[in-house]
Amino acid sequence: MIDLSTTIAGVRFPSCFMNASGALCVTQDELEALGKSGAGAIVTKSMTVEPRQGNPVPRYHGFPGGSINSMGLPNLGYRAYAEMIPHLKRFGKPVIASVAGLGEEDFPIIAEVINAAQPDLIEVNLSCPNIPGKPQIGYDPETSERVLKNVRPKISVPMGVKLPPYFDPAHHEIMGKVLGRCGVDFLNMINSVGNGLVVDLERETVVIKPKGGFGGLGGRLIKPVALANVRAFYKLFAGKIPIIGTGGIVEGSDVFEHILCGASAIQVGTVLVEEGLEVFDRLEAELTAILMGKGYRSIQECRGRLQEL
Repeated sequence: MIDLSTTIAGVRFPSCFMNASGALCVTQDELEALGKSGAGAIVTKSMTVEPRQGNPVPRYHGFPGGSINSMGLPNLGYRAYAEMIPHLKRFGKPVIASVAGLGEEDFPIIAEVINAAQPDLIEVNLSCPNIPGKPQIGYDPETSERVLKNVRPKISVPMGVKLPPYFDPAHHEIMGKVLGRCGVDFLNMINSVGNGLVVDLERETVVIKPKGGFGGLGGRLIKPVALANVRAFYKLFAGKIPIIGTGGIVEGSDVFEHILCGASAIQVGTVLVEEGLEVFDRLEAELTAILMGKGYRSIQECRGRLQEL
């Protein structure tokens, strides 16, 4: 029997597979469907103070190798999710509430109300790349630290941070020090790789409408960036802070690579949107086969065991 369960910040997950915030998790129906699925958790859409329609459509486009999106944080507003969370817990799996904001002052307001609804964990999203005119907080260490220190006292459940991709070891180290000072219980990385552009050759146009066609990249093509970030932060914290690996997961082998690099769990976005909720069962079967073939009995046995040459 292969054990695919995992524990993050003291919370047990029956399976290491989850949806990434943003993928099929905006409405109550979508969240309840995740509860009934093979996912090991229910992750809410990143929520803002007021409900948002998001950016104009088309705002998502899948293509061979990945996806591009500029969703613009469509969500029901934090009050709606605060009401849903107690009901979502009936599915017997952890509920992760993803908290966002259009400005740093929004985060403590949302966090206090959401914490009172008692999700199992709260993820502070410092990395939404697709709000026109709004920079990613996660690329500003000083603002990130201020946000996290302001929000930490409002949260009594385990608090994690959703990070953007970093591309330089110096940035890993700077953010590692910030996170170490802010009482962070888990990390989620990476959000989509911002400011990509995909061209429709036949029509000679961009493929999404917002921001002149610029958007966040996800799917298979971002896996090396995701793995690098998971590995860098795993090593920075000597494996002591649990990491949820997100980015580039299409097959069970991709999951295994994330775990080897140090992930305690994984989230799927593009492949969930493209394939639907059945993807959790497929990935679970594929990962189980890999672990059995290699003689591992659990994901804990191989977590972080990537060898260097």
